[in-house]
Amino acid sequence: MPDSPFFPASSATGHPDWQLAQINVAHAIAPLDDPRMVGFTGQLDALNALAETSPGFIWRLQDDSGNATNIQASADPLLLVNMSVWATLASLQAYVYSGPHLAILKQRRDWFAKPQGTMLALWWVPAGHRPTVTEGMAALEQLRRHGPGPAAFSFARPWPAPAQTPATARTKAWV
Repeated sequence: MPDSPFFPASSATGHPDWQLAQINVAHAIAPLDDPRMVGFTGQLDALNALAETSPGFIWRLQDDSGNATNIQASADPLLLVNMSVWATLASLQAYVYSGPHLAILKQRRDWFAKPQGTMLALWWVPAGHRPTVTEGMAALEQLRRHGPGPAAFSFARPWPAPAQTPATARTKAWV
């Protein structure tokens, strides 16, 4: 992939101190137990298994059922949240935009309402950190209000991992 200010070569090679977190939310057209959602729910376990075996995958949000579909990100029960952490932007892009995930992505209008704004945010977290839903929703809001930058960005406008180590970044934030 080409190097540019918004798509640096480091996004493919990663940074030892930082990992890429992502959140995406979608508004289901019906409750998950509705027959209209079977095409989505019937493929969820396979997609999760594919993610977990994909190069660069580190972690994904899930509850005791193994999915995140019962985790509430808002008062709206039809708003579904998905979060994960990846080694690099390139590894996440490879998973999202190829193979079975891409096929499901192309069918998303069958199960989800047309987005009314920003539905995906990416941000760098210290290696080993597992972001909370609250952090993810804050990243979405940051991107919605301020556009792409170091606190939150998108696939279309990626941001490089911080040059500082996480400990240095935290120390400088308090100075």
